Amino acid sequence: MLAGHLALALAAAFAGAAFYINVAEQPARLGLDDRNLLKEWKPSYAGGFTMQGSLAVLSGLLGLLAAWMTTDWRWVVGVVLILSNWPYTLVWMMPTNNKIKAISEMDAGPESRSMILAWGKLHAVRTCLGVAATSAYLWALN
Repeated sequence: MLAGHLALALAAAFAGAAFYINVAEQPARLGLDDRNLLKEWKPSYAGGFTMQGSLAVLSGLLGLLAAWMTTDWRWVVGVVLILSNWPYTLVWMMPTNNKIKAISEMDAGPESRSMILAWGKLHAVRTCLGVAATSAYLWALN
């Protein structure tokens, strides 16, 4: 069933991108001085938000289609997990995101570094949600 396979592929892409951010990009950017750390984080965050947000929505919609087509409730588990990234991001992460975005590069320092460190921990939850959604979709396919 194409819808289910596509939902799985998009959830896996979301999880892979989130995992990459946590294990490669975030540690690398933390090696920069405070100003360049903030300078790198801002465009990276903007691109990641658009990409991961789109992947989550498309995966969720395709997962709902798969649930409807198969009448298998297990797809809904994956849908709930992948789409829960949106409220999690808006409620828990967005206040930190907005504070970081509001700091000018000239004002970068220990406080902005501390917020970006906290952001990385918050982002790890998104990685877990993506992996869990991918796992749920795999369960539904079997």
